[in-house]
Amino acid sequence: MINITNLTFAYPKKRELFSGIDLKIPAGRICGLLGKNGVGKTTLLRLMAGLLFPKSGHCSVENYNPEKRMPSFLQEIYFLPEEFYLPDLTIAQYLKSYAPFYPRFQYDTFLAYLKEFDLLLSEKLNELSHGQKKKALLSFALATDCKLLLLDEPSNGLDIPSKVQFRKLLAGALTEERIIILSTHQVRDLENLIDTVVILDNGRIIFQKTLEDFAIDSPVDLELLFNKVLAERGK
Repeated sequence: MINITNLTFAYPKKRELFSGIDLKIPAGRICGLLGKNGVGKTTLLRLMAGLLFPKSGHCSVENYNPEKRMPSFLQEIYFLPEEFYLPDLTIAQYLKSYAPFYPRFQYDTFLAYLKEFDLLLSEKLNELSHGQKKKALLSFALATDCKLLLLDEPSNGLDIPSKVQFRKLLAGALTEERIIILSTHQVRDLENLIDTVVILDNGRIIFQKTLEDFAIDSPVDLELLFNKVLAERGK
């Protein structure tokens, strides 16, 4: 469970980015965090991960205070930013170095993901293309079996076949105890996966619903919904 209450945040010497936002996300959900570029989607993920600290208010993740960065909290969270640096290691070396931080890491599942993405353990991460790097990190993230995955623009850099593969793997990785948050402005890439919609705009959460809240049988067009909500906000 993620529980954010009356949270306010501002970067130094800048006006407030968030002003008293509230958000609750239960386990067993794939949440789409939607919004235009620059509205604070990445900042909100970093607050959940304890990489940034609120000015006021409260953020709780699985009953942990993220800013304390306790080891028992860190082993239950994986944050994949949109921009990342990878060391001069092979995938096998990266696995050996970082998988032990996640007690339930699924090695066989990770190897299956690599095979799905046509990647080899012997390949050096810093020599891969951006899309291949993204696939290696997504494979690692899904294999951690941690309770909270924070994926910032996860489909960026993936070609169309890889996006299809990623959607399939992500759908199979959801469990009743897990929360997966996908921050994106490319709604079409991920709309068939998302079951909880959160729209961020102008420092506030202006929309939050699960697909069950719509009480309809046909799929929800998330891009249409997103544009409609923003248009009504602008009136």
